[in-house]
Amino acid sequence: MEKKYAHFSDAKQYLDEYRDDMIDFAQRLLRVKAVSGHEKGVADLYLAEMEKLGYDEYFRDKYGNVVGLVKGDPEGPTIMYNSHMDHVDEGDVKNWEGYDPYGGLKDVCEVDNQEKTAVEKTTCLHGRAASDVKSGGAVQIYSGAVLARLKKEGYSLKGTFMFTGVILEEAGENLGMKLLHRYTLPERGLDYDCVVSSEATSLKLALGHRGRIEYLATTHGRMSHGSAPWLGINAVYEAIPFITKVKDELYPSLPIDPDLGQSSISLNIISCLPGALSTVPDTCLMAFDRRTIPSEDPEKVLDQFKDVAKQIADEDPDFKCDVDVNHGTYTTYTGETVSDEKNSYPWKIEKDHPLAKAAAEGLINAGQEVKYTHWVFATDLSVTAGMYKKPSIGYSPMQEQYAHTPYDKVRVDYMQKALDGNISIFLSCAEAGKAIGKELD
Repeated sequence: MEKKYAHFSDAKQYLDEYRDDMIDFAQRLLRVKAVSGHEKGVADLYLAEMEKLGYDEYFRDKYGNVVGLVKGDPEGPTIMYNSHMDHVDEGDVKNWEGYDPYGGLKDVCEVDNQEKTAVEKTTCLHGRAASDVKSGGAVQIYSGAVLARLKKEGYSLKGTFMFTGVILEEAGENLGMKLLHRYTLPERGLDYDCVVSSEATSLKLALGHRGRIEYLATTHGRMSHGSAPWLGINAVYEAIPFITKVKDELYPSLPIDPDLGQSSISLNIISCLPGALSTVPDTCLMAFDRRTIPSEDPEKVLDQFKDVAKQIADEDPDFKCDVDVNHGTYTTYTGETVSDEKNSYPWKIEKDHPLAKAAAEGLINAGQEVKYTHWVFATDLSVTAGMYKKPSIGYSPMQEQYAHTPYDKVRVDYMQKALDGNISIFLSCAEAGKAIGKELD
């Protein structure tokens, strides 16, 4: 018997059955606190929902990442829909304008339009991670549910839907996604052809972002009693010329990408040791947030910082400074201790790439206008597109300007549109076949 392959017109008859449940699921996610390293509650909800909705396979890896599959023709492409499960802390609750950060409240409120040019009144969900990325994750889970329903009704899928919910995106520099690629997918014999991220895009297609490397610069001095500072060398004072050169000379010289903007440097953390009031510090530590563009070589970026230190040392024999990529060590909610350098790779995909073209066609099929954007922040696509050169895009109902703020919210109407868009993107990409997996430059 000839297979009856599903198209978006076939999916439309089932969409309304899932919309209310999708919103309810998003509210349940919002009621669970899941800061980095404590994602278990969200992971449990994802797994239970995938079981209820008829996914073909779903599991948790040893690090706490979750994966779900709605299987189509094995010769077709596998399309990963990705969401991270952790979020930042809620901060001072007094700034939340009366909303409970973990209440998952639904109400009518003022919210930006798609282009941030006007404020509209519409129904929203409120709470930490409503815009980064629990709402997007809920939409992705229910996109898989509609595809599973199509299979149940006798339709075939030309590709496989893979959902991945990963840990430690916020605090761990995409570490959950890195672990998924290094260990879990190979051990399970799984692979994928392309990725759709749920990070905030305001229903646009996101085509890239800058990378992020955290550099640790350490200046060294000599301790003395605080009452006799002339007997020591103050490591904090030694850091001043280094900071000044980085800010005034290195930063302005950084390159610019026409889509992603200029590379940047921000000194975000500074501390000293031993940190005692009566003691001149002999160590000053500075953490620099360096945003990179695809044309930059990470080793040469490190050399830029080292050159600044060398220039100062050539003029001041007492100046000593080490610079290297910073590392972090984390414990997952499953009890695994993992370490990695703090490095997220930059990436871009062009509008004429087969994945981007198929995704745009999918949005048109869903009756949505195709618009493009590039993220200001970094995402887990640093791993898929930046490290592994897998074609990747973003598509989401969430709006970037509300992420990490006490005004964290998502438009319900955008969530409904994103359900249609996600399903239509999947079906369009599956129809395009393996060509959508063309490796990125």
